[in-house]
Formats: sequence, structure tokens, C-alpha cells
Amino acid sequence: MAFPTLTPTSQQSAIVLPPTGTAGDVLSSLPFGIYTTGSFISGAVDQVAYTYRKLGGDILDLEIKAENVYANYEEAVLEYSYLVNLHQAKNTLGSTLGNPTGSFNEDGTIIAGQSGVELKYPKFNFGYAMKVGQQFSHEAGFGGTTPIYSASFDTVNNQQDYNLQTIVSASALAGGVPYENIDRTKRIVIRDVFYKSPRAMWRFYGYYGGLNVVGNLHSYGQYADDSSWQVIPVWQNKLQAMQYEDHLYTRTSHYSYEIINNNLRLFPTPDGTTEKQFWFRFSIRESTWDDEYNDGQDGVNNMNTLPFENIPYESINSIGKQWIRRFCLALSKGTLGQVRSKFGNNVPIPGDNVTLNGADLLSQAKEEQDKLRTELKEQLEAMTYDKLIETDKNIVENTNNIQKFVPTGIFVG
Repeated sequence: MAFPTLTPTSQQSAIVLPPTGTAGDVLSSLPFGIYTTGSFISGAVDQVAYTYRKLGGDILDLEIKAENVYANYEEAVLEYSYLVNLHQAKNTLGSTLGNPTGSFNEDGTIIAGQSGVELKYPKFNFGYAMKVGQQFSHEAGFGGTTPIYSASFDTVNNQQDYNLQTIVSASALAGGVPYENIDRTKRIVIRDVFYKSPRAMWRFYGYYGGLNVVGNLHSYGQYADDSSWQVIPVWQNKLQAMQYEDHLYTRTSHYSYEIINNNLRLFPTPDGTTEKQFWFRFSIRESTWDDEYNDGQDGVNNMNTLPFENIPYESINSIGKQWIRRFCLALSKGTLGQVRSKFGNNVPIPGDNVTLNGADLLSQAKEEQDKLRTELKEQLEAMTYDKLIETDKNIVENTNNIQKFVPTGIFVG
């Protein structure tokens, strides 16, 4: 009995990466379709040939399609745009707080608002520092944007306690100017309490009056026109006593007070022989999110509201495009690894097993992607604006140190 002659034949895989791409197939292969310009299409087509050569397509079958490479190329560009925009957000957020934001579609493209700011060199306005400084100025009493109001009340004989919150709320409820726009339900913050000297005293205790020196020593003091008498806590008087050696010659109030939960307690208790009318200045404790002064509280407040779009492909230079090629290659290597890992590493054939390198490709792809991300992040971190200033500082200092050793020229007349 004669045995049949077996003639093995080679058969190419049904799916294999071609050596070149086709421009007409690019757009239909993109998952997002964010980049559609001619230069991007050319870059994606060239990436197929690059991937084919780097993975050994002229020797081995590569079980992926050109469409997989196109999709990976788009992902690589988006990843580059993400990392660069993240870097620029770190550079500019402090100066863009409160600036107008924008509205974005599902691709991250601005549909309302200013576009293209991710490519601009920002104007530094120290917005965050100014915002904090305004509130400090307000608390210190010499600036800020929070209005200060004043109100008055008449003391009642033998009544020591007065609820200032109630006084302001009642005035606001009555529509009294300037309280008609005050929300009477909001808590007030008392700034200071004072009373004014009677006009009749001006004639006897003017600023240059001869009796004033003696008056200072006997607590009734010397008075200028329309003198205001600050009502201050006892501890503040003690500080004055320690800070000024001539405390006895300093005009002081005859009253002290304490405030607990906006309840004012006067010392001593009014008895009808002292000042009748007291004044106090106050502000309104506003919500953190109030926008009464249109200072941009509806604008940029963190990285998410920065009006950054995906970086246009044409604005990516040669440095960025090479990073994209390498990252796309790593992504394509991962795609190929997924395909070859479908049936495990060992595929049985008659009389033997074929070992595939799917797991190795997946491991290499992850390692290369992580390495490329780290490389780009470190490069960008070294080029933040604050690091550039530090570099300039070092250059200037080193230049000055070098010039110290340069002989000074001698002028011969």
C-alpha cells in the first residue's frame, strides 16, 4: 500500500497588517473622529508603514489591521494633548481664576466661549493672590470689595444689653435706607462701636482749649470738632497702656463693651446721664458663592473649567509628533498582543504546539506606554514657568560669578 505524498503549503493569515496605509480609510476608522485634517490623515497613513517595519511585518504576519493603527494614532494624539494641557493648566490656573470659561461638546471642543487659549501665552494677573488680598484688606479695614454699613441705636436707662442683629434686621424690614437691599436673614459682622461727642462741647473743649491738658488728666479729655469716641474692649485698653507711655494723655472712651453672638453689652450700664446714641459699623456675612460684584465667580475655578480644547494637530511640533509615533507603536503592540493572546500562549497543531508571544507583547506595550508618559511628564515638569524662572536666576548668578574673575580693562588716556 502506497502512502500519499503530503505537500505542506504556506497560507497567509486572513487578517494581516499591510505595508502601507490608505488615506481614504482613515476617517472611517477613527473611534472619535476628533482629528480630521489632511495633515493628521497623512500622519496616520505614515504610521502604518512605521508600525509595519518596527514590528517586523516584512518577515512575520502581523495580525492587526491598518484601521487598528489609525485608531491608535488618534488615541496617541489625544494622550499627548491631555498631558500637555495638564502641564499648561498647572502653569496658568492661578492667573485665570475667575476668567470666563466655556461650553464643550462630547469631544472636548468649545462650542461657546473663547477658543484657542490652550495655545496662548497667558498674561499673569495674580488673580488668586488679589482675591485673597481683598478679603484681608476688608478684615483689616482699609480696602476690599465688601461694603461696610453703619447703624445707630438709642440706649435705654438701666439696660445694659442690646441685640445689634435685631436692630439691623428691623431697619431692613422697614425698608430704611441704606438697608433696603440687605437680606435681614443674613448674619452681620460687627466691626466697631462708637459714640460722638455733643456739639455743645466743642465750644468748651476745642482742640486747642487751655482746659484740655487738665481735662486729659481727669478723663474728660480734649475734643476736636465732631469727635468720635471708639468703644473698645478692656483688653484693647490694656494693650494701649502697655504700648504708650503717655496713656493718661491719650483720648479714651468712658465705655467698654463685649459682644457675644451680636449681643452688645455696655460697661458701665447707661443711666441717663451718659451718651444717649451709639453707633456701630458692620458688614454682611456673605455666601462664598455670591457674585454681587461680578468678580468672575461664575468663571474658571479649577482645572476642569479651563477653556482648553484638544491641541490642534498642526500645532504639534516635531518633538510632539515623534512622541506620538512612539506611543502609537506601543499601543499597536498592545493590540497585537491582545490578538495573539486570544487562545493563550500555546496553540496546538498536529503533533506539536505553537508558542505565541501575546503575553510578552502586552507586557512590553504597557511598559513602553508607562515609560513614555513618565518621560513626557518629567520633561514638562522641568519646564513649568516657576522652574524656568529658577533657571534664569541660576544663569544670572553664574554669569555674575564668572564675571568676577574677568580682569577689568585699564584705560590709558
